[in-house]
Amino acid sequence: MARLDVRKGRGFRIVEAGAAAVGGLAVAGGVALATYPRWRPWCITWGATDDEVGSRLPGDDLVTDPDLVTTRAISIAAPADAVWPWLVQMGPDRGGVYTYDWIENLLGLGVHSVDEVVPEFQNLQIGDAQHLGESGPVVRAAVVHPDEAMVLESDDGRWSWAFVLVENDAGTRLISRNRITLPKDTAVTRWFYTYGMEPGSLIMERKMLLGIKERAERLAGARSSEPVAA
Repeated sequence: MARLDVRKGRGFRIVEAGAAAVGGLAVAGGVALATYPRWRPWCITWGATDDEVGSRLPGDDLVTDPDLVTTRAISIAAPADAVWPWLVQMGPDRGGVYTYDWIENLLGLGVHSVDEVVPEFQNLQIGDAQHLGESGPVVRAAVVHPDEAMVLESDDGRWSWAFVLVENDAGTRLISRNRITLPKDTAVTRWFYTYGMEPGSLIMERKMLLGIKERAERLAGARSSEPVAA
């Protein structure tokens, strides 16, 4: 009986610890939600400088009166031509989006992020379309300036997503900007986008930018180690 009591006691302690962890996460989530207006500017401008946030970028004219604008950026220790191949091959059934594939696939996007440059996906043309899931939007390449800018636009005209490359002495700044017009601008819709979609998009986009950075720097390193022809 003593052994049974000890095991039972451990079981209760495990259950209590689990309940405490869940409770702690719930409290943390509540605090994050309640304080979101304070850290929202950081969320929608992660990694970007004030100049980048305020700058006019290619594709800004596609969605002229957006309800939501996010500008996020990252520094990459590689030239623009080592970053561009990863951008131009992005998309479902292409090179993926370099983020949490399992989350994307829960949404039915069929994404698999690759770790190599895929030659057949390098010739992106203006008007080329991608269907983001069976019920998701269709986006098309609206701007394709190799090593400088790629902009995608949804067919309904409510969303544009720009990727801009700016070279500097340290490598390249990759700037990502979303401009979105909400389909139904109700209080509930705005609350959902503000408190749900904005933090969620940061989680996914941060992972994407870091994924592109890692791949581009690896590509640049591989190029620099190649023997130079006489």
